[in-house]
Amino acid sequence: MSQTEGARLFRESWIAGVRAHFPGEPKPGYVTPWEDTPDWERQAAGAVFEQVRQFLELSGGHASRLSREQKSRFVATSWTAQMYRAFDDPKPGYVADWSDLPKWQQETDADIFEAVEKTMD
Repeated sequence: MSQTEGARLFRESWIAGVRAHFPGEPKPGYVTPWEDTPDWERQAAGAVFEQVRQFLELSGGHASRLSREQKSRFVATSWTAQMYRAFDDPKPGYVADWSDLPKWQQETDADIFEAVEKTMD
């Protein structure tokens, strides 16, 4: 899977996770379709997809044994690094520690990791 395809999978998994876990009606920006996603966000999604893919590959597939929390933390930390890469002064919500993220976002991040796992089968 190319990084562009991986970025798109990341975004689609994010949207599906938001729709499944967000309490109430999500902000429009949370569910913006791929075609309308800003370039910086597409690049960040592709980078995080690739980080998860490489992590799974380098572990010989054993990273799939991580708990959902560990999977979610990996995605969140990878995303935070991309926000610091994309912005000199990112919004606090973009770089919040995993424990400070809302439950819906933690669950969505775990879903993203598991979506990348499925591409490795």
